[in-house]
Amino acid sequence: MMSDTPHWKQPSDETELVRDALGDTETAGPPHQSAHNLPRPHAIGPYKILETLGEGGMGVVYLAEQTKPIRRRVALKVIKLGMDTKQVIARFEVERQALALMDHPHVAKVLDAGATEQGRPFFVMEHVAGIPITDYCDKHRLSTKDRLAIFTQVCHAVQHAHQKGIIHRDIKPSNVLVAVQEGKPVPKVIDFGVAKATQQKLTEQTLFTEQGQLIGTPEYMSPEQAEMTALDVDTRTDIYSLGVLLYELLTGALPFEPSSLRQAAFGEIQRIIREEEPPKPSIRLSSLGDESGSIAKNRRTDQVTLTKQLRGDLDWITMRAMEKDRTRRYATASELAEDIGRPLSHIPVVASPPGAGYRLRKFVRRNKGPVIAGVTVAVVLVAGLVGTGYGLMQAVRARDGEAEQRRLAEESELMALAARDDAEAVTKFLTDTLTAVDPEEQGKDVSLRAVLDAAAPRIEEAFADKPLIRARLHHAVGWTYRGLGLFDEAQTHLTEATVLYYKLKGERHPATLQASSALIAVLGAQGNYSTAEAQLIATLETQRRVLGEEHTDTLDSSNNLAVLYKKQGRYAEAEQLYLKTLETMKRVLGEEHAGTLVSMGNLANLYKRQGRYAEAESLYLKIIETMKRVLGEDHPDALSSMNNLAGLYKYQGHYAEAKSLYLKTLDTMKRVLGENHPITLSSMADLGILYNMQGRHAEAESLYVTILKTQKRVLGEEHPSTLFSMHSLAITFSHQGKYEEAEKLYRKTLEIRRRVLGDEHIDTLMSINNLAILYRDQGR
Repeated sequence: MMSDTPHWKQPSDETELVRDALGDTETAGPPHQSAHNLPRPHAIGPYKILETLGEGGMGVVYLAEQTKPIRRRVALKVIKLGMDTKQVIARFEVERQALALMDHPHVAKVLDAGATEQGRPFFVMEHVAGIPITDYCDKHRLSTKDRLAIFTQVCHAVQHAHQKGIIHRDIKPSNVLVAVQEGKPVPKVIDFGVAKATQQKLTEQTLFTEQGQLIGTPEYMSPEQAEMTALDVDTRTDIYSLGVLLYELLTGALPFEPSSLRQAAFGEIQRIIREEEPPKPSIRLSSLGDESGSIAKNRRTDQVTLTKQLRGDLDWITMRAMEKDRTRRYATASELAEDIGRPLSHIPVVASPPGAGYRLRKFVRRNKGPVIAGVTVAVVLVAGLVGTGYGLMQAVRARDGEAEQRRLAEESELMALAARDDAEAVTKFLTDTLTAVDPEEQGKDVSLRAVLDAAAPRIEEAFADKPLIRARLHHAVGWTYRGLGLFDEAQTHLTEATVLYYKLKGERHPATLQASSALIAVLGAQGNYSTAEAQLIATLETQRRVLGEEHTDTLDSSNNLAVLYKKQGRYAEAEQLYLKTLETMKRVLGEEHAGTLVSMGNLANLYKRQGRYAEAESLYLKIIETMKRVLGEDHPDALSSMNNLAGLYKYQGHYAEAKSLYLKTLDTMKRVLGENHPITLSSMADLGILYNMQGRHAEAESLYVTILKTQKRVLGEEHPSTLFSMHSLAITFSHQGKYEEAEKLYRKTLEIRRRVLGDEHIDTLMSINNLAILYRDQGR
């Protein structure tokens, strides 16, 4: 009799890449003492400590002296006493890794890393003997043109970081220092301590630290970064912060009053950042009164001239960088830098409205000679005609101008009132939802499931006349259900979000594509492969047309399509698409990008299923080593890869190695993901296969009974993972001679698989095969 069947369906077998509306946030450790209240160490490792340069939320930065192998002064950053929790150490490691990846003249270089005698990590970086960029520009009274030149260098530094997969997330003047080298100002971007590495998924749970601090600085924070359930934070969050920095360099003031933000409650901070439109730089300058005179002097000009310099191009550039909707910002920091250079050459800026008058004015400035000659001839020819109609035209224009101004003012007021009403409505909705979940009835710790179940039914009623808000809420609720493994609920809400976005935004809009991708992931997790494939192919075609072949969303969808091919047993198609996608990912994103690693893992899984064990093992080992270093040992992707390697050892007959790795991985999964998470249950099912292979059938039976009970409750009876466990339990019964129980489970599994997956699916064929083996062994 067949002792086992291949593990054809394994949810941990592939980690599907779907970008969606959940942002990354970060936790921190326990309260700590200020560095100023603690004695400064004499030395750390080979570095002599000279003085304290600064103190952040998690670390202290010292000026230190290195004597060997060369003598130089460096900046040494070490985690504070009492802050060396696992989360903070991981966050600290991100900063070190981020800096180590970069090599740019305007990014502070990392030089060394190590640990103190007490085990507190530290790293050593280039000491930048500079001052904040805004202070430097004011101290040296740099003109607007010179400020833009320095700012452009900062943009190029940020672009370099983005190309290395690093998002800074806290760009502000104190993190952009300017030092004088060889008589020239040289800006340096420092402090990647809250950087989110797009190649390194951080384990982050909340926007607030345990001390109640926002991750990032509110005055420079993008709307999506401030939103606790916002769209995934990407490189465009730095574009927003660069826009705020540019605003400050130009006007000497911030878009929003710092005192208003600092004194506000968190919800009010979110509302201001998300909803309030700041004035254009030229208007902000005019509103500063007497202060604007000294600001203009710091730019070697007067108030009137400075206002004229800002009005138009620089207003548009700054406001585009600070767009609330990130899809309308500059796509990259280099695009922002390029647009800043256009006004100096009298070329229309990308940020300008596409008005004919604006482009005509730019054409005239570039071609003054020919235009003046042509205009002179035209004036002579039409002077007589113009005279009689001039007065009438002026009167009409004045009247129309006043009417237009009134109309715009009314529209702005209506938009502001609508935004305020929307914010109040959402706040009331969330408040009512949380109030409805009674801890007295639910227990002291109200579950996220309970909150979702309370909120979900009320979305349609609460926002019947606000379809866009409904779409966003359905999207967020659906994706959260998906994360809990509640796929039916997730499908309902994500379907509604996709339909709404399609009607409101059209099929090409990023919000529509993101909701569609999230829905496809859920359909695949439910085993609805044909439906998921059809939708994914349509989404992928749109992404290729709108975003391009090399966009991360397009690559993610391409990878997911290969996953679906593999799940349906179409291995040749899957391998071809994996290899093509992986080649592009390595070239565009880099070999250590999270998406690249997941795609490599999926290819390794395919090799394992095809029996190409040597190729699979080589890939697994490379992936795991990189993931542990880049993502951390507790990251779900790293755990899935370790689980897959254990499965490879199992099928090669290396039982002791497989068991050790399974148990180690399972212990971490239970701690990190929870005992009822689908990935944890899948890993338990894999261990059951190993027990059967070792002849430990009673242990396998006990394990599968436990797994099945939970899977039926969490995933449902028709989920592929549940069916796999049913099939495996039937095998376990067969091994023990419990043929009646085995046949009953085989038949039930086969009936569902035929109905859900079809007669020709590899899982269906395995059910038929093993049922036939059972009949054979009974002499039937």
